[in-house]
Amino acid sequence: MNRRDFAKATGVGMLVAGAGPQSLRADVSGHLWDRYDFGPGPAVPDRLNQGPFGVEQDEGFQTIGWTNPSQEHIRNFGLGLVAYTWEEGGPSLAARRRQEPLEKSVEKLATLPFVDTLYIRFDWRDVQSAPGRLDLNPVWKLTFDAARQYGLKVGFRVQLSSPEFQPKQLALPDFLQKKIPLVKIGRNRGEGGQRPQDWDFVEPRYDHPEFQKAFRELNELLAAEYDGHPLLDFMDLMMYGFWGEGHTNRLPSPFPDYLTAEKTMVGMTRMQIEIWKKTPLAVNTEPDISSVGNRECQDIAVRAGCWLRSDSIVRIEEPVQVEELSGRPPWLAVIMEEGGNRHYDPQTLRFDSARVNDREDAGLHVLDLNGNYWALWTEADNLRKFYETYPRAFDTLHRRMGYRVRPSWIWQRKRYGTSEVICAFANDGVAGVPGVLKVYLESMDGKIRLGGGLDAGHPYGGRLRQAAFVLPKGMEGQQMKIRAEVETKGVRRPVRWACAQPLTPDGGLLIQLKAFDDRGWRKGV
Repeated sequence: MNRRDFAKATGVGMLVAGAGPQSLRADVSGHLWDRYDFGPGPAVPDRLNQGPFGVEQDEGFQTIGWTNPSQEHIRNFGLGLVAYTWEEGGPSLAARRRQEPLEKSVEKLATLPFVDTLYIRFDWRDVQSAPGRLDLNPVWKLTFDAARQYGLKVGFRVQLSSPEFQPKQLALPDFLQKKIPLVKIGRNRGEGGQRPQDWDFVEPRYDHPEFQKAFRELNELLAAEYDGHPLLDFMDLMMYGFWGEGHTNRLPSPFPDYLTAEKTMVGMTRMQIEIWKKTPLAVNTEPDISSVGNRECQDIAVRAGCWLRSDSIVRIEEPVQVEELSGRPPWLAVIMEEGGNRHYDPQTLRFDSARVNDREDAGLHVLDLNGNYWALWTEADNLRKFYETYPRAFDTLHRRMGYRVRPSWIWQRKRYGTSEVICAFANDGVAGVPGVLKVYLESMDGKIRLGGGLDAGHPYGGRLRQAAFVLPKGMEGQQMKIRAEVETKGVRRPVRWACAQPLTPDGGLLIQLKAFDDRGWRKGV
């Protein structure tokens, strides 16, 4: 169901353990996100010297290497185009109609050349059917297997509530529906033609002790298996309401009052941050239209290093979310989705006066938000046809979306009676590095490895950041390799340089050190 259509089709415009008053931020007021004090970024205990590198420091230098931006599609952690193997309504239309097996649907998405990440969004009932264990929908294993086979990553969300299959089925597992009060929050009047019958939407009492107990168990079971999994890029925070987005549209919440709602949802946010120690979590930037404490949850999440996500900003029309996403701390990634015309059916595209269609328009606006991910949804055949006919958007996103880092200039200078290598690291993408970029200078035999971290988020999108490596004596004239990793929540993942020059199999760049010689050396000016 389209989220905007849903809003038009509706008929109406006990505390959590550990979430007492001392753990709240006391109703965070509205504010601009740009330059707002969210606290320091991730700590960098092995911080490299990042300048300034004045002319009075050395006895002469010369440029020994450089790179240029790559125009190629490069896969790295923390960015990419996202295909949905399962969304809130299920898998692809062909799989739903049993015109093709689910295995085929997943494989078709995974083999699209422009896809980087496979995403699963399913209901809690698709994860558990009984307490104390996971009962994962088969799409879970199929998605992870396909990601492993085709060099992709995985993201997911478990929905605690969804209007998609109501009144026939709730997102909540059957065993919990018997223990938790279910609250009728408003009527569906049948407008829009999808569901002509008249019935009530239902939400669980999230603050009920049995819900909270089961919710903690759900997260602990999933984290035990998948926290820090090498194929897992991110997990969306399991938030209040429809589709887990932090709202129930124009319908009221099931809570008796705002304070109960705020304490409950803040407690659930803290609980997930506590349990998921390695995997990046993403918080939805939905405004608090349901009065459940979204601003507090977002503030806590951002301070804890959670990424940001926005679902279905139709043609980027909501100013508050645009400001939040674009003004976020630069070390946080943004995951963007657009729910309108999600199947990319070429027959339904609309064009503006510049002959830009609505799908291209929505995707390219991710760049204006300095975004890292763009959602492609479920229909592999339509996606392929769309790309064959309109390649501009996807190709542009691959060249600019997220972070695309490389050693732009490499200098060698005489200092401390030895050589020092200084690199100016460039970021040709629109987003900062999602975490801390670790850079290393390594000898070819692996015996010497120098390096450390840049400041969190650096180099920012479209910017440079310099760093220096002081070499042991006697390295002059040797070949070395510059390599990178990104560290997020203590987990390091390899980064392939986004440069046009040839790279080593592990994504590193080879450089040739100069021998000390007065010829060709000059004083830095």
